[in-house]
Amino acid sequence: MSLKTIAVCNESELQDGQMKQVDFEEAGKVVLYRLNGTIHATSAFCTHYGAPLAKGVLTADGRVVCPWHGACFSICTGDIEDAPAPSAIHSFKAGVADGKINVTADPSLTLKSNMSRSPKLLSTGVAGSGKSVVIVGGGSATFHAIESLREHGYSGNITVLSQEKHPPIDRTKLSKALITDSSKLEWRTAADLKIKYGTTLRTGVTVTSVDTSSKLVVFDGGKESISYETLILAMGGTPRRLPISGSDLENVYTFRSIEDSKRVDAVAQEGKRMVVIGSSFIGMELVVAVAKRGLASIDVIGMEEHPFQNVLGKEVGQGLQMYHESQGVKFHMGTQVEKIIPSESDPSLATGVVVNGQTLIADFIIMGVGVAPATEFLKQSGFQLEKDGGIKVDQYLKVQGQDNIYAVGDIAWYPQQRTGESRRIEHWNVAGNHGRAVGRTIAGDPHPFAKVPVFWSAQGQQLRYCGLGANYDDVIIHGNPGDMKFIAYYVHRGEVVAVSSMQNDPVVSKASELLRLGLMPSPAELREGKNLLSIDISTASTKSRVESV
Repeated sequence: MSLKTIAVCNESELQDGQMKQVDFEEAGKVVLYRLNGTIHATSAFCTHYGAPLAKGVLTADGRVVCPWHGACFSICTGDIEDAPAPSAIHSFKAGVADGKINVTADPSLTLKSNMSRSPKLLSTGVAGSGKSVVIVGGGSATFHAIESLREHGYSGNITVLSQEKHPPIDRTKLSKALITDSSKLEWRTAADLKIKYGTTLRTGVTVTSVDTSSKLVVFDGGKESISYETLILAMGGTPRRLPISGSDLENVYTFRSIEDSKRVDAVAQEGKRMVVIGSSFIGMELVVAVAKRGLASIDVIGMEEHPFQNVLGKEVGQGLQMYHESQGVKFHMGTQVEKIIPSESDPSLATGVVVNGQTLIADFIIMGVGVAPATEFLKQSGFQLEKDGGIKVDQYLKVQGQDNIYAVGDIAWYPQQRTGESRRIEHWNVAGNHGRAVGRTIAGDPHPFAKVPVFWSAQGQQLRYCGLGANYDDVIIHGNPGDMKFIAYYVHRGEVVAVSSMQNDPVVSKASELLRLGLMPSPAELREGKNLLSIDISTASTKSRVESV
């Protein structure tokens, strides 16, 4: 490593509470931060999808939040604070001399191509300690739990039992881009997980029961079992199918896995007719993914008046519907599917969907009607499940009434930060942060889970969302959803509980921090035009208020 010290800007160009991207040599970039008189420097790009961190949000407690998807890093160490970041960023030495800010760094680490820093693993588990964690599931929560366990010094064995045939992947890209090669989506290879993280990955495995008295996980129909000291349940969800005639025909697809992506990619070709049942995120992301492929028709069936209405509100849903209609999509809203019609020539295939007495011709059908917690095997294992199949956990994500068992991600009913109300949230970001939290807890540094949910969706423009707006009773709109450029504030009982936006970054990132800190403006202030980006949460004067949370 060859270090260089370079004067990157005048000291006067960086005021307290500010951050600034500067050049480092010819091609390098560094972000400078000034907090309470101290200057910090890091690499310039988020390790999730490469967003410029200088366009994000800085807080007085030393966090920088990505402007796109909610990933967060410590400006002091570069360590991950919040998912979905898969890797830390680099931190560099910074100081002031002769009125100039100097940064000392290896120039190669300031390049965007080297934006990710190898994790600082306090343990690799190679030596073993007699302890063991078993993780059931192979998604976002599993990946982040492994990282967090080793980052925080857990030295025991880690074994992953996953139904999928590959290491944990960035599943969000499946519905957004129909990627069919799992190796292009893997956060870490199986070899890396084994060698660097001391983790045994068992793929293509179906868990059938858990014997909590003997602390055994049984899989593959009882043929094998593995003992655990601590168990993490991270199975995620199973796509639902409507209980209607024809829902199990061969060309009626649900969507969650690489295999599903391969099937849809193969059939979504020029001249084909697609019908989507369900007008929420997975189905509509697939509509966007295939919209430029020259399909003969795309029909969307939904129960609401407009797509996304229950989550985003009528006005936003209407605006997004207008966009999709401009791309040739036809909506059949406020209706339910009566049945799916099999082909006369091949009864194993669907040829149409009946809604309101009308048959929509289809070469293939996407059933995007949500997921159910993948917890069926727990019913026979003595676990108390909620009505929807989820599992209730405490503030540390520990399953109530069980010894050293945690539940995370889509299956977990967990208490919310400010209200204490339990909710189950199916967000990729939530699952990742759950994994990081339980890893830290199991490693011996427990902290109550208190993250603000964040999600995003590709809908012609990038939709951002943070908070808990499911029971909103009012929506305040700034901008015009019909122009795909807006901010929407969701109000419940006189408080803003969630925010969504398009083409207004980093408003949602700022909103997530304001919700975390309890500093969100009132609905009245927002109606009067209050701008979230004008609220100071980064200067020295706000430090005590920010750090008290």
